Amino acid sequence: MQTLALQLTTTFVDDAIELVQGFGRAVFALATAPIERIARACDVAGVLEQRRADRRAPRPAAASGARCKSRNCRWSPFRGLSELT
Repeated sequence: MQTLALQLTTTFVDDAIELVQGFGRAVFALATAPIERIARACDVAGVLEQRRADRRAPRPAAASGARCKSRNCRWSPFRGLSELT
């Protein structure tokens, strides 16, 4: 019976964490939508889309857990602006 109670609590905690992360992503997307819209309108040559595709590709340095620069960090609110420089 203890394992069932423990399993229920860990499942609830995992679901709560996923809910909060999803809510955070939604708020972040709503907050940055105007900036993204302006950036896409100004991107005539398609440079931003190419850089985004390159960024999605797996890199060996990212897999090793290397520390990221402040501009390129995953959690930085200005990471999308680094593509404009």
